[in-house]
Order: sequence, then C-alpha cells, then structure tokens
Amino acid sequence: MYIPPAFKDDIESIRSTIRGARLASLVTATTNGPVATPLPLFLDESEGEHGVLYGHVAKANPQWKLPPIGDALAIFSGPDAYVTPSWYATKQETGKVVPTWNYVAVHAYGPVEFFHEPERLLEAVTRLTNRHESSRAKPWAVDDAPADFIAAQLRGIVGLRIPVVRFEGKRKMNQNRPEADRVGVAQGLAASENAQDREVAPLIPLSA
Repeated sequence: MYIPPAFKDDIESIRSTIRGARLASLVTATTNGPVATPLPLFLDESEGEHGVLYGHVAKANPQWKLPPIGDALAIFSGPDAYVTPSWYATKQETGKVVPTWNYVAVHAYGPVEFFHEPERLLEAVTRLTNRHESSRAKPWAVDDAPADFIAAQLRGIVGLRIPVVRFEGKRKMNQNRPEADRVGVAQGLAASENAQDREVAPLIPLSA
C-alpha cells in the first residue's frame, strides 16, 4: 500500500482499526491467481510479536485448498468519505483544488495456516461470536445452541490462523492540507446527511 509519510498510521491506531472493523478481506496469491474472501477476523494481541489473526472460511470455499504463494494479506477498512473542494478555504483563495477521498486502511501480512481440529474451530468461533455479541443487551452464546448442532456446523468450516509479520496502516484525513481547509472539511462532513461522513468528521486533525 502506498503510504506518504503524512498519512502513516501508528501501531495503536492500527490495532484500533482492526478491532473496529466488522469485515475484512483475506487475499492469497496462488498459481491460479489472487484469491480473496470477505470474512470477519479478530486479532489476538497476546500472541507473538504483532499478534495473530483468527477466522474461518466455508469448507466449500476453494481458497483454503490452494497453496498460498508467500504471505497472506488481510485488509481492514475504517471510516471513509468523499471530500468536495467546496469545503476548502483554498477554493476561495486560488481555486486550485480538486476532490479527494479520506479513509483509514490497514494491511496485515503473514503466513496463513488452515486448520480442521474441532477444538480449535470451536474456540475460534466462540471468541469471534463473543466479540460481536458482547455489546448486545442479551448476548447470544455458541453454547445456547445444541452441542450436536454446533458440531455439525463446525464440520462445514475451516479455521485460519495468520501470525502477523508486519502491518501497514494509512490514515488519510487531509493532514497535508492547510488548517483552514481541514476545518472546512470537518465542518462539511459533520453537517452531512450521510452517517458515514459524520463518522469521519472527528477524525480530521484540526491542528498541525
């Protein structure tokens, strides 16, 4: 991922983006070409130097059967928004402005291991479920379902484990624009009828 110095994200923000992402994309290079699967992943920060990603794919998904060439890539996306030049103070001053897109993105790289052991699958599925159910008033738990039913469901998936060897994090939020332009963008996004725009507004840095 191309990351100009002004947009390089720090490790804590990278981990926060991964924790906040609802869906990721798993990409592997194979002799058949690149293969990608959208799926939820979680990062176990206690394992290894950079943490370990866990998730699962359907057993019918051919991606796990194709030997990967090199490291796998997991892509996580944070908030994003279109930025109109009309919000820039510079538009009134010189007119020398163009549209852009603000976004947060994280790429995590590492060797992927696919596994089938029922105990490991159950642990991964339980942890992933708890992560997304924990904020609900009445969280659903894996053991709410009959054990034989869960066992049958586990036979239809393949677990995956990626020890992360490196991260790339990009936070493109108009850091390269003058302060007056950034203020205009933050105000414009905050006033938008689009909920995603309003989510991006507080991420605009208002001081250098």
